[in-house]
Amino acid sequence: MTAQGRRVLRINFAAALLLLPCAAVPAQQRIPPGLVALSDIDPSIRQDMRYAGPDNFTGRPLPGYGRGACWLYRDAALALKRVQADVSARGLSLKVYDCYRPARAVAAMVRWAAGPERKDTLRFYPALEKRRLLALGYIASRSAHSRGVAIDLTLVPRDGSPPAPYDSAARYGSCTAERNKRAPDESIDMGTGFDCFDSKSRTRTTGLTAQQHVNRMLLVDAMRRRGFHNYAREWWHFTFPAADARQRYDFPIR
Repeated sequence: MTAQGRRVLRINFAAALLLLPCAAVPAQQRIPPGLVALSDIDPSIRQDMRYAGPDNFTGRPLPGYGRGACWLYRDAALALKRVQADVSARGLSLKVYDCYRPARAVAAMVRWAAGPERKDTLRFYPALEKRRLLALGYIASRSAHSRGVAIDLTLVPRDGSPPAPYDSAARYGSCTAERNKRAPDESIDMGTGFDCFDSKSRTRTTGLTAQQHVNRMLLVDAMRRRGFHNYAREWWHFTFPAADARQRYDFPIR
């Protein structure tokens, strides 16, 4: 090959590199500036990251959850630290179920909702047909969790013991059953379990005991005082609008 031919080949090769799909660029694999591990801000907040294991409505770990760890925008994490100080004075602690959620995990939830029925996860939607979960808004194709400003959490006794280990072979009661019949969780009684696709999960609803209502309002009021907004259909779901850059992310949690 002549020298001129080699120069043409190098130019064509460089041009081809520029045309490679964006997925080949590992930018989305890096943690964006501003997001922090909650454990670095307040290690006293308990973490029970449900999508990193099988105790969730899909029955398996979701893509992107290489480990169970809560990541949030720093301002949201600092605000959560202030909530923790507030509830600690009442003998309680926050426990988070989910924080930043990779976009690939959101897509996996949508695929699961459109897939065949699975008896082992019926406890999460005891009164609904699985195929209706998308239309009813219980599962969405886009989530504020992927923007690092949403969090799912509950209140637990500050000095309480951790719950019994989750047993994937056990037959737990539905998410609307009495607390001692549901999957193990040391949460104070909120009336339903986490990720319960049922009208009873609405923050303000009928059918709760007086204490369950008090417990929900205790969480909502504590979060509201520090800038968090509750999603009316889920007592456990909050967002921190002040830190929302409206940018979705898909880096894996490792």
